[in-house]
Amino acid sequence: MTGMGFTDRLLSEGEVKALMADALALAQAQLAGKRVLIIIPDGTRSGPIDLFFRLFYELLGGRAAALDYLIALGTHQPMSDTAIQRRLGVSAAELAGRYAGVRIFNHRWDRPETFRTLGVIPAAEIARLSRGLLSRDVPVKINRLVFEYDQVIICGPVFPHEVVGFSGGNKYFFPGVSGGDVIDFTHWLGALITSYEIIGTKHTPVRAVIDRAAALIDVPKLACCFVAREGGVAGLFIDTPEAAWSQAADLSAQVHIHYVDRSYHQVLSVMPPLYDDLWTAAKGMYKLEPVVADGGEVIIYAPHINEISYTHGRILDEIGYHVRDYFLKQWDRFQHYPWGVLAHSTHLRGMGTYLDGVERPRIQVTLATGIPRERCERVNLGYRDPATIDPAAWAGREDEGILLVPHAGEMLYRRRDEGRGEEIMLDSARSARSWRL
Repeated sequence: MTGMGFTDRLLSEGEVKALMADALALAQAQLAGKRVLIIIPDGTRSGPIDLFFRLFYELLGGRAAALDYLIALGTHQPMSDTAIQRRLGVSAAELAGRYAGVRIFNHRWDRPETFRTLGVIPAAEIARLSRGLLSRDVPVKINRLVFEYDQVIICGPVFPHEVVGFSGGNKYFFPGVSGGDVIDFTHWLGALITSYEIIGTKHTPVRAVIDRAAALIDVPKLACCFVAREGGVAGLFIDTPEAAWSQAADLSAQVHIHYVDRSYHQVLSVMPPLYDDLWTAAKGMYKLEPVVADGGEVIIYAPHINEISYTHGRILDEIGYHVRDYFLKQWDRFQHYPWGVLAHSTHLRGMGTYLDGVERPRIQVTLATGIPRERCERVNLGYRDPATIDPAAWAGREDEGILLVPHAGEMLYRRRDEGRGEEIMLDSARSARSWRL
């Protein structure tokens, strides 16, 4: 393991470069004349990918036979040339000049020819990994580009995450550059446990399934897992994907979880421009749900957003946003929809019940976006005209039970007096098991 991290300061560029140089020292000799593929996040994940792009080139460019990049989109929209240049911190002229030998690929999840099937995780093993929640064979497919290289390097941030507990590590393979089977399965498994309980938990059934799928990849793997903060790097850990992720997740738990002493009846989540549809901006709900009082409201404030999902909007218009048990108790009606979309729906709607045909969400989720009132109401979400909201007027009102989060989506908020961890998550799993699929 090569790495270091701090809760009270950022690493300097020199420290980041030194860590990378140390970790890659042996690899530089081994990779001379070899092909290297680096997997990076798209524009919906923050962090100085531009810094790492430059340093990887300084350390490996001209030595490796190929130094290419694959953007882990999951099922997000492909990045445009302009967006890629912005993500990497380079101009079109620089890509055509100094970096002319570097190829950058979007993960084309929408094309069947993208994938290679690695095998199947059998139902019995899935039952064990999911702690009895699900039992079915899961085909494992991944972008075939991975197998055209001698070394794969993951480079991305680690944050608390609504589906897997903490992002990063092997999650860049699954769902980052994987096929739909694993994406749908892992997201629905997370939904059964609920975002409320899984987010910010290190060891989860979803992480276990992802790591098991990654074990089927027989290409040498290395991970540069970093903890992003305030536009810089608070920590960087380089090792196998599992080991590097573990260290980064421990640091993320210290710097990305904000503890408060009370719940709030209203939370205004102000979403930054990197979230360009509700599918991605829903993190403004996921990260704040634990501190919203029963009967309270989260308002996702994002006047720049005009679409529910550029990829899955049509399906979400059909199914709407609902609590988990709304789907489970009507499974015959909903099971044919993509499970990943069902998971997003219930993650955003949050905790709640569905009894005797009546849905009772624990809290209200309201959109103050460019999405029209009629569409918000049709998908079972509240509406506020963003022009009627002045975020500055919400500041400093915590004593009134009102919380302003000016840059929502990454920091997880929790009550200081609420115990969290494996046991709470297992309680939810036992609750869902009566609806075992």
